[in-house]
Amino acid sequence: MSGLISVEELLEAKEGESVQFKEAKERFDMGEALRCCCALANCGGGRLVFGITDQRPRQVVGSKAFEQPERTRKGLIDKLKVMVDFQLLEYQGKRVLVFTVASRPLGLPVQVDGKAWWYEGDGLIPMPEEVRRRIYEESGIDFSGGICPAAKLSDLDEAAVEDFRSRWIEKSGNKRLQSLSVEQLLRDCEAITEDGITYAALILFGTRTALGKHLPQAEIVFEYRSSEASGPASQREEFRVGFFACYNRLWELINLRNDKQHYQEGLFVYDIPTFNERVVREALLNAASHRNYQMGSSVFIRQYRDKLVVESPGGFPYGISLDNILDRQNPRNRRVAEILSLCGLVERSGQGMNLIYELSIKEAKQLPDFTGTDQDFVRITLNGLVIDKKMLSLINRIGNDRLDALSTGDFLTINALYHEEKLAEGLRANLKHLADLGLVEHVGRSKYVLARSLYAVAGKAGVHTRIVGLDRETNKELLMKHIRKSGAQGAPLKELQQVLPGLSRDQIRVLVRELHKEDRIYYQGKTRGAKWFTAD
Repeated sequence: MSGLISVEELLEAKEGESVQFKEAKERFDMGEALRCCCALANCGGGRLVFGITDQRPRQVVGSKAFEQPERTRKGLIDKLKVMVDFQLLEYQGKRVLVFTVASRPLGLPVQVDGKAWWYEGDGLIPMPEEVRRRIYEESGIDFSGGICPAAKLSDLDEAAVEDFRSRWIEKSGNKRLQSLSVEQLLRDCEAITEDGITYAALILFGTRTALGKHLPQAEIVFEYRSSEASGPASQREEFRVGFFACYNRLWELINLRNDKQHYQEGLFVYDIPTFNERVVREALLNAASHRNYQMGSSVFIRQYRDKLVVESPGGFPYGISLDNILDRQNPRNRRVAEILSLCGLVERSGQGMNLIYELSIKEAKQLPDFTGTDQDFVRITLNGLVIDKKMLSLINRIGNDRLDALSTGDFLTINALYHEEKLAEGLRANLKHLADLGLVEHVGRSKYVLARSLYAVAGKAGVHTRIVGLDRETNKELLMKHIRKSGAQGAPLKELQQVLPGLSRDQIRVLVRELHKEDRIYYQGKTRGAKWFTAD
């Protein structure tokens, strides 16, 4: 927050996390001023105003606090290590002093005597731990790339390392990796550095004993529950081992109760698994790559008859939200993500969530549900039931060649159009590409629908007709019929609008001009008083 401000603007400003008012008619404690400016900096910057009441209607009472504001400014800068400026104002002979405090630096909270302060509304409080944690994450410090000082090579499970080796060879085609020692292999993928064993190595390859000693929170808990009722799970297994030692077993547990849903098209019957293996594995990989390993909680995987819930500690990584989760990548544990990418478990870096969305649409299932996600946990629910089998016919009609050419945004656009949902503004850019592929039709200035062939194969050709409306020639015939019935009285434009209420006034004018150009109708009168007559 910068720039000069007037008293009039201050009187109308809303007090809160960016503006704080203090009467301070005679004086104000420097320590309290430091805490207020500290909180303003931590909340993104703001103004500390002396000489105006904080209660509305605000009044200018004047303040004698900090009679040497330049000296006070320097003291604030020395303590806070952020830029502070001041402005002296006079209003009806009364002094108003405004300190403007810059925002904290990226990745670091501002502190006073070892304590970071924060505004909750207009209340001054110590910074909540979850806020502090998110601020530290902004700097891009990768916990998984850090060194665990007490860890040794013997803390890593050789079988898990060999699984990684075989996958890396298969992905890269580099046979030389087969002859490397375990230590050299781990050095080549930077799981080990000159400084020692990284936390990424423990997360991916650690033994149960090693994780219990060095990183006990790196645990995945699987539960199968037959219902939402509280109480013990029907089955529960806990995995405090490296990810490579347990991820196949996790899928095996889920697949034990993976029912098939049958879908028939013509003579062929297709089986759709309730839990798509690729979707499940991507959700597990996301949990391993993005969870906060500095929090004490475990990853929980809860399977129900028709849904899977994956809950991982830490909330979304910095800069990621539900609005940009498909467009922006920022792995919290970059070293882990890089190693997973080397061996092909993460095929498209950072795009696992895109695959989850695309496959959900391909199988006509609900989109991933993030209800319950907050600053401490990410909670993703994968609903396994096919909600509309007719959409499966539509997907088959598109064909593999065209499906391969679709982006995640294209899939979301098709899904929204099929379910007659409002198209998000960001998806409108996909419409031209889909029209070029013959998957959507442009039926108005800004109106698009799925191609009639797609509706037809889904048994919804009538829906296409309803959405598109009557065709152009039919609309013109309806206008002609009304004008003809109006006889010698003629038909004004407002009556023609009543004939086709689904069209705008401008669209009616276009049709009328076409009929006139075709010499089928003529008009008498001018502007609003004009009436139309049939030429015959």
